Amino acid sequence: MTTATIFEAKTNLSALLKQVQKGETVIITSGRKKTPVAKLEPIEPVIKKRLGAMYDPDFVLGDAFWEPLPPGWDGVSDPE
Repeated sequence: MTTATIFEAKTNLSALLKQVQKGETVIITSGRKKTPVAKLEPIEPVIKKRLGAMYDPDFVLGDAFWEPLPPGWDGVSDPE
């Protein structure tokens, strides 16, 4: 874990961010007592989840999908 004052953080922000990208945590301090005021730490990348047909980019709905339903069809199967 690295610590840096506010002045050092402003001066060396790019270098500190490179350390964070490598997985290190950086604490930014303030004042003569070097009181911690902020923490820079790596974040986990957000992975977008795809559901159903979105997994296959070549998926195409067939023409039959757009045809009207047969007469009397209500979406419920007949109880026998």
